[in-house]
Amino acid sequence: MARYAMVTDLRKCVACQACTVACSAEWEVPAGHGRTHVRTTPLAGAFPNLMSSPHVGQCNQCDRPPCVEPCPSGATYQDAGGIVRVDGDLCIGCGFCVDACPYEARYINPRTKKVDKCDFCRPRIERGEEPACVATCTAGAKYFGDLEDRDSEVSRLVFREGARRMETRTVAVGPNVFYLGRAEHLDLVLSSFPPRPPRLLTAGEAWTKLLRPLVLVMVGATFAGQAVAFFTQLRKGEGDFEE
Repeated sequence: MARYAMVTDLRKCVACQACTVACSAEWEVPAGHGRTHVRTTPLAGAFPNLMSSPHVGQCNQCDRPPCVEPCPSGATYQDAGGIVRVDGDLCIGCGFCVDACPYEARYINPRTKKVDKCDFCRPRIERGEEPACVATCTAGAKYFGDLEDRDSEVSRLVFREGARRMETRTVAVGPNVFYLGRAEHLDLVLSSFPPRPPRLLTAGEAWTKLLRPLVLVMVGATFAGQAVAFFTQLRKGEGDFEE
């Protein structure tokens, strides 16, 4: 069974944003949101020895995705290839998974009111194509493939070249987006854009965001049903009286 992963070589990345444009076009991402992004770290060091590095971020398709468990509807799940996906038919737009993602890689689409994120362009994979961001990277900095295939480029880069995961001791969830680069640049990226501990909702927040609206809907539906029954009986009674 394939285990998909992506490697970004920061030594090649020129921060041209071609990957973000291709991704947005492929998936009709609303303005102000993104399935992938390219950021640049703040300058570090002392003049004249200053350094900075691009950082290409997206959903990391984690081995232990913290976004799955908080989903109350089962819309967020991990498929057989290790890709974390969202079933739009089941998603209720509560945003619990958005809060739980350590990499802030999810957003709620303002048009559909559903959660969206990178899924390695799963439909393209099924057609035998590369993800859109990989296919359009002008610098050839992005690689995609099967980690279980020891002859694949991503397997070589991870297991032989030492591509790194962007995780910390407090956030170690097994991200499957890896990075190559000089050690000091990788350290700079990790310190500039560190994954945050998953934020799970408290009982009070869960009540406010999900349970309370559901209860109100149920109560409203109950009263509506009683009202319909009452007026139905009332009309029936009027009909009996006229006879």
